[in-house]
Amino acid sequence: MADARSFYITTPIYYVNGKPHIGHAYTTIAADVIARWHRLHAREVRFLTGTDEHGQKVLEKARERGLDPKAHADDMVVHWKAAWDRLDLRYDHFLRTTDASHIAAVKQVLQRLHDEGQIYRHTYTGWYCKADERFWTEKELDAGKCPECGRAVERIEETNWFFRMGRWRDALVAHIEANPGYIRPESRKNEVLGFLRKDLEDLCISRPKTRMAWGIEIPFDHDFVTYVWFDALLNYVSGVGYPDTGSDLWKSYWPADYHLIGKDILTTHAVYWSTMLMALGVPLPKCIYAHGWWTSNDGAKMSKSTGNVVDVNTCIDGFGIDATRYFLLRDIAFGADGGFTFDGFLLRYNADLANDLGNLAHRSLSMSTRWFGGVAPDDGELTAAEHAIRALAGDAFRTWRREIENLQFHKALEAVFSVVGAANKYIDTQAPWALQRDGKTERLKAVMRTCLEVCAFAGALLLPVMPGKAGELLAKLGRTESDVRGWVARLEALPDGAPAPFDGLAGATLTLGDPLFPRLQELPPQVAALFAAAPAAAPARTEKVVAQPAPSAPKKESPVSEPAAVPEQITYDDFAKVKLRVAKILSAEKHPNADKLLVLQVDAGEPTPRQIVAGIANKFAPEALVGRTIIIVANLKPAKLRGVESNGMLLAAGGPEATDLLSVNALPGEIVK
Repeated sequence: MADARSFYITTPIYYVNGKPHIGHAYTTIAADVIARWHRLHAREVRFLTGTDEHGQKVLEKARERGLDPKAHADDMVVHWKAAWDRLDLRYDHFLRTTDASHIAAVKQVLQRLHDEGQIYRHTYTGWYCKADERFWTEKELDAGKCPECGRAVERIEETNWFFRMGRWRDALVAHIEANPGYIRPESRKNEVLGFLRKDLEDLCISRPKTRMAWGIEIPFDHDFVTYVWFDALLNYVSGVGYPDTGSDLWKSYWPADYHLIGKDILTTHAVYWSTMLMALGVPLPKCIYAHGWWTSNDGAKMSKSTGNVVDVNTCIDGFGIDATRYFLLRDIAFGADGGFTFDGFLLRYNADLANDLGNLAHRSLSMSTRWFGGVAPDDGELTAAEHAIRALAGDAFRTWRREIENLQFHKALEAVFSVVGAANKYIDTQAPWALQRDGKTERLKAVMRTCLEVCAFAGALLLPVMPGKAGELLAKLGRTESDVRGWVARLEALPDGAPAPFDGLAGATLTLGDPLFPRLQELPPQVAALFAAAPAAAPARTEKVVAQPAPSAPKKESPVSEPAAVPEQITYDDFAKVKLRVAKILSAEKHPNADKLLVLQVDAGEPTPRQIVAGIANKFAPEALVGRTIIIVANLKPAKLRGVESNGMLLAAGGPEATDLLSVNALPGEIVK
């Protein structure tokens, strides 16, 4: 159905009750980056987001405020649109479920499914979670509580309308198995298939007005309103004109290329939404991607209900719009959970944006402006050093393209910054100040032109991620977004292994201006004020620190029971022999010969990554570890563990089973004292 040149991406529509936090921003920024990347390819992009404004929670919040539910929603939606504007999110349509067009679409779908016998009336007895507005069966409860939020449930018996969801179970399983990329990442697909191995019950899609009247009225029974999830999910098609089959918009964009969601709403999308579309005879979206959560220091999911959220406006006020966008996509793998700290944000800001990109841009522009009159020089005298940078940039672009299309933003950004880092080292080794002093003008041209081209390369690829600062960098180099589109098209046409074309800046007018990312010596005042105002924290739980190489062989028990011995004491000189170093986990895989072991590749600030085998597979999924900064014993003698060499040991908290890894806010390679 969809036109080959079109691209359609959606976020969830967010509950209107609270203000946006970084979890909401995370999903929406990711969608915006993908949408912008496809616009650079001259595709017709449709990016949909919005707010979910019906249901019991909205009704109760409105009553607390003494407002009509619609007036409450009208007041709250302002915060969402303002936050998305501040984050420079270029969405095409902001849908509200109170929009007249959406309400009409929901009613038409309900009437059609009812007329076709897909919806029926039934008296039901079950367990109801008020917070999630959802019924659960006895077997789905977790220790008698809601399996989703852990709150108490209440037993309700009432008559409602039901969608024959169960009849589509086998068709949905067949679709998932025939389309491996339909639910991503792989772990989420397996989770859904596991859920579908059980009998799939029909779905209650109404609420009696006597209990909850704020919703879209059922067109064939005026005593009921539509269940909020059935209503909300239809936004993905109502937002492109469905069920108006004559709509050019609908025909052009459906099926959606991506539904981006958090993992907590996977079942509603992968099962409820998929079966609804099957019942309507509408093609399923191409991919439902369920990413992980940003968590607080204690590992808990950030949630308005638990009060541990980080306001996205605080991040923007403290670090800026573009740094916020960059940090959220760079610091963890899209799909895994990741812990949020402002100290970690500060470290990433200074290391990547101030020291690497900002430093390269300011040095390159400053020297070129001073020595070449504010005009980019020609190629000059090229050597192997310049060709190596061009080759690295060509490889980095291919990695960027592959990883950005796989939604692995952290790997895509890592590829760009590998070129930025190489260019900073290139400046140091080529010493352009010495070339200028010695009058070696042709070599000086080659060096400065290469540095400027790397800045343009980084600015072009970072434009979807940091549209403000990357756009500012490109403007300093005399380039526009239109120039970037043409340059990206040329890169796309390069054969494998070809170097990046560094030929777009000769004669360009340069503007020095202020540094893009001034280094921050401490947390911004807006952030520091939060800690000053916070109540004193409870004492941290102390856990034993143990090294985690691999499970050791069991020791022979003594024939006589003895009291536990006091640990042998060591001197400072003994301890000083242990070299602890900061390392960053680059990749993690299951050990081929041992279920309890993981094989890690870590960056410890050395010329090449080192491999460490650790007995932590029972606690951590491999994808959840990528990007974490840990502490390792760097001078441990290498050993083979079940056939795989381990060159070091990581430190973890807990006993025989690790509960968490020791982390530190520092750069890879730093010595721990």
